[in-house]
Amino acid sequence: MPADITINLWKQHLGAVPIAIWEQTDTTVLILADNDLTEISSRIGGMQRLRTLDLGHNQLASLPEEIGELAGLSDFLYLHDNRLTSLPSSIAALARLRYLNISENQLTVFPESICRMSGLLELRVTDNQLSQLPTSIGRMTQLRELHLRNNRLRTLPEEIAGCSELRQIDLRGNPIEALPDAIVQLPKLEKLDLRWVTIEEPAWLSDLEARGCLVYR
Repeated sequence: MPADITINLWKQHLGAVPIAIWEQTDTTVLILADNDLTEISSRIGGMQRLRTLDLGHNQLASLPEEIGELAGLSDFLYLHDNRLTSLPSSIAALARLRYLNISENQLTVFPESICRMSGLLELRVTDNQLSQLPTSIGRMTQLRELHLRNNRLRTLPEEIAGCSELRQIDLRGNPIEALPDAIVQLPKLEKLDLRWVTIEEPAWLSDLEARGCLVYR
């Protein structure tokens, strides 16, 4: 098996990614975090061996469609703390990816393409401006952790019942008005975080706690 190759350029004040980086197509881990980057070249699509990509803490307002060509991306994709208002639809092709972090961006609409990322186990979308989740969230049948802290959510869709592997849901700091009964149908839920949320508690919360789910208020 070919050896792992890591390129770690964290916090190097690059401003732009050197062209030579895109020529290192055998790279398996690429860390470009905290470099004041404003764009990513379409040439990233040629890095077919990438398993982890860290683009966090930059100034990216968009990503190239070619990011969806990273068929080997399986471990981590960090996009947090940027200026993203949307994601390319091609991201749905990252079927092997297990962890996605798009927190601290400027998303007002939940990208539906994420719901087609069938391998996701953990999704972090905290500190955005989301007012609702799509009903297609129920397609994420492998998802174990859903982190939604500090958005503008008033409820969740009933279709969340389809996320039957969910262990954790973090709703802290959202203006939640009501929660769907579907949450009590999640058989593996271990933690429901409702801190800094003011709602009339549904009767089924006690049922969740009775079966061992920790409910934080």
